[in-house]
Amino acid sequence: MSNPRRALVLVDVQQEYFNGPLEIQYPPRTDSLAKIIEAIDVATAAGIPVVVVQHVTAEGAPVFDPTTTQFELHPEIEQRRTSSWTSITKQFGTVFAGTSLLEWTKDNGIDTMTYVGYMTNNCILASVAGAETHGLAAEVLSDATGAINIANAAGSVSAETVHTTLMAIFHSNLAAVATTEAWTTAVTASASLGKDNLVESAVRGAQLVV
Repeated sequence: MSNPRRALVLVDVQQEYFNGPLEIQYPPRTDSLAKIIEAIDVATAAGIPVVVVQHVTAEGAPVFDPTTTQFELHPEIEQRRTSSWTSITKQFGTVFAGTSLLEWTKDNGIDTMTYVGYMTNNCILASVAGAETHGLAAEVLSDATGAINIANAAGSVSAETVHTTLMAIFHSNLAAVATTEAWTTAVTASASLGKDNLVESAVRGAQLVV
């Protein structure tokens, strides 16, 4: 796709992910936050619309309670918010379910969703999959997203493994994965980001010695 019509989607860059049980572990949250800010600056300079998303639950819920400071955007993001940003709240993993975002993309001629924010293993994953079902291209900035360590009855896995595994999965079929620097180059050139495909990823994967 040449000259893609992008939207930069800030997924849940909320205080909940900077302290407490949902703290982002990989990449380091301060590093990914810096890259999110960098992406905002690039988008603003290029005239790319910005969508800011906040996850919300019920009052009194253990996380994302809208009456608490944990629900709020990180201050570094809040201070950059302008009236031109489109603001939405969501109650599900994907940014599309129960929101007006899909209608907004149609009204604004958006064909490519660039995702930054949290968590790689939940809302980024759901939103990437959602883009495909709605006929939208997806981009994920690998250094501007982040994951948590996970342990449950099915097993345990480090945040680094979660994040890097999902980046490879995304890039194999569902989304173009790139660093913020590479995305900036593409934006400057009004070019799309390349992604792999499942067959070629599988062929190369079959050659790996595990």
